[in-house]
Amino acid sequence: MTLVAVVGDYMMHPFYPLFFASRFGISDPRVTGTYFSAVCATVMVAFPIWALVSRRIPELRILVYTQIIAGVLAASCAYITNYTLFWIVSLAIIIFKGSYLLVYPFILRITDTDKHVGVISILSVIIHLGSVLGAVFGGMIIDWMQPQYIYLGMAAGDFFQAGLSGYLLWSRGKAIPGPVITTVQSQSWTALIPSGIVLRLGVITLFFYYSDFIIRPFFVKYWETVSKLDSSILSGAVYAIPAAVATFALWMNHRRKVPDTPWHAIVPALLLALAGLLLQSYPSMVAIIAGRCLYGWAFFQSAVRFDALLFHVCDPTSYAVEYSKIHFFQNLGVLTASFSAGILVEHYPLHIPFIVAFAGYLLVTVMYYQLARPFVQPVNPSRQ
Repeated sequence: MTLVAVVGDYMMHPFYPLFFASRFGISDPRVTGTYFSAVCATVMVAFPIWALVSRRIPELRILVYTQIIAGVLAASCAYITNYTLFWIVSLAIIIFKGSYLLVYPFILRITDTDKHVGVISILSVIIHLGSVLGAVFGGMIIDWMQPQYIYLGMAAGDFFQAGLSGYLLWSRGKAIPGPVITTVQSQSWTALIPSGIVLRLGVITLFFYYSDFIIRPFFVKYWETVSKLDSSILSGAVYAIPAAVATFALWMNHRRKVPDTPWHAIVPALLLALAGLLLQSYPSMVAIIAGRCLYGWAFFQSAVRFDALLFHVCDPTSYAVEYSKIHFFQNLGVLTASFSAGILVEHYPLHIPFIVAFAGYLLVTVMYYQLARPFVQPVNPSRQ
């Protein structure tokens, strides 16, 4: 379900400028940036609401209805020719489609705690793989048909998720695995306000994802400026190095049997990310490729452990709500990075985003060591 959802999400991502131009005659790049920001903001608001709803209604039951609605709306977007109506309907799709994020905490809720790091690692690689496959399938549809028909592919993915959720409900009946909830949980909106260690992890991951996404929008342009090579395939391959390294890291973690403790090696991974960012900021093809490899390994290890830390400090019955809080901070970091990357590149050289990301990772390292590590890591783990 996660793979299909991510593929559907990313099918249109690289092609929105082409879609806006061919469907509405709009070629202003600021339109694409504004639309992406609106999508990100919609997810930030919608997902916490679904998380709160999931306290009373099982996640799979929610998905059956929301994904059907998202599929119907997505199919209609293939035929909408009014720009304003497209905005309204496409953002409504995001509201209902965003409920699939409930799958992530649901999987961890029905999984033993000592397996969380491994499960999160697998899901992380699935997301990387899904983003690549989504772009490939979207390109195939454009080559064979028209950009708007990508929405029909997205609708098919939504209907598949709804069908699979319904099948799981039918096959399991009402016996959904997981912890037994013996008390009625509060439905107050105050439950969505982060506090304590969740708030600290939220702020840390805000800067973590800000630092990651600020180097993404103009990386291909930076690489082509340094390499002097006009090859979209090569540029895409270099851009995708971290995703390939993440897959390799997953295999290595299983082979080396990395400790399941969620705080394991976070600081070394962050320091390695700092080295990778410095290498990428140096205008050399070899340095950039080496930096991409180091950074891909470090980001994967750090991101997996940060998510594992959240579920380590939360009660299983509150996984969805607590994850929605962290997800809000992560998306806020992505949204802020999307705006600031363009401003930086407009006024400074193309390598400056890497310097800003380096400063961000340095701040993340200090904040984690001072604000979060003492609360999640035992003083003497050997006694645990």
